[in-house]
Formats: sequence, C-alpha cells, structure tokens
Amino acid sequence: MLEQYDLHNILIIDIETVPQYSSHDQLPENLQKLWELKTQYQRKDEPADTYYERAGIWAEFGKIVCISAGIFTAGKSTGFRVKSFASHDEKELLTKFCNLLFSQPANLILCAHNGKEFDFPYICRRLLLNGMPFPPQLQIAGKKPWEIIHLDTMELWKFGDHKHYTSLSLLSAIFNIPTPKGDIDGSDVGRVYWQDNQLERICTYCQKDVVATAQLLRRYRGEELITDDCITIVGGNA
Repeated sequence: MLEQYDLHNILIIDIETVPQYSSHDQLPENLQKLWELKTQYQRKDEPADTYYERAGIWAEFGKIVCISAGIFTAGKSTGFRVKSFASHDEKELLTKFCNLLFSQPANLILCAHNGKEFDFPYICRRLLLNGMPFPPQLQIAGKKPWEIIHLDTMELWKFGDHKHYTSLSLLSAIFNIPTPKGDIDGSDVGRVYWQDNQLERICTYCQKDVVATAQLLRRYRGEELITDDCITIVGGNA
C-alpha cells in the first residue's frame, strides 16, 4: 500500500488550534450571537458560554498556535526530521510555514491525520482571514479530486467507509507504534494555552503527533518503524 509514493516528497504536518479569545465574555458581542448560532446543533442543551472552550476547532472562532512539519530523510537508515512553527502571533507562524512550502517543489505531497477535514482546510481559512497568499501545495480550488496531492492517514484507513472516525492514538496502538505518553491531549490545548501560557508544551504535543503519523505511514507501506536515534526534533518556534 502506498508503494508508489516517494517518502522524501511527503511533508507530514499537524496543527494545534485554540479559541481566539481567552473566554466567551471576551468575544465581541456580535460574534457571541454568531457563536451561539454556529454551535446550536453540536452543543445541544449546553450553554454557549461554557461550550466556548471548544471554539478552537472552528476556523471562524479559533486560531493556529503551532504547526509541526516533518520530512523523511535519506541515509544509511530512513530518518525523520521535525520542525515546528509556534507563536502567539498567528500571521507570524503562518508566514514561516508558508515560506517553507514556497521553498519546496509545487508537487510536494502534504500528509496529515484527518488532514482533509481539519488541518488543510483550517490552514487555508486562516490564510484567507489573514490576507495571505496560498502556497501551491494548498491551492485546490478548481482542481479535480485526483489532482489534489494530499494524503490523509485517517481517510486511507477508511478504505471508502465514511461512517467512522479513527483516532491517531488508536491506530498507533493497534499498529504497535510506540508513542511517548504525553501529559495533555487535544481537549487540553486551549486550557494549556490560555490558562497555563505554555506554548512550548503544546508544541511538544504537536511534534509527537507528526512523528506518530510518519510511523503510521511506514506501517501502511509494510515498512519498519523509524528508530528513535534517526528522529530529529528541531526546537519549537523554529
């Protein structure tokens, strides 16, 4: 599976997002009403203000605080190198990430877990809202589905079955991919950002997901996992 792809032409990414404001009462009044309307189906009977802690998953009400990107490297053994872009200033980190993409071939393949439904569209929406140009790897408007060079490890696992979400954690477990036990998960990111002010902690969590996605891609190809000594992590906010 996936043997036709050159691993060295694949960039694996993961993003971490948080609500744009520290709390619902900081949200401008006009957006408070729009937030209530946007989430009325998902939150059911939960009040809009307490549900606001989940605002990071919507690009209209959230922002990106970290993007980690990993590339396979050549050598005696296949290696993997991860670089992260983290900042309180979303436009700053998006600029650095896009500069990376602009410096790469236009046919560079982007890969993420649930990337087609979350990471890729979220980045594109935030680029638009920040008035920024799209790197060629993210320009999908007007393209036919088979012309879009994106890989999604969750979609690949579905094999055409659209009924279920399968987490990266579950796939890592069943494919025997060792993942260092982290002290946070996705539901904690907003709190860790706004209450604990620990962006580096979020960056570390994001990097681990990129490594796990790379290892999952190797498993899909029937290949051995990359050993720890062949994995390089460039400092956060690189």
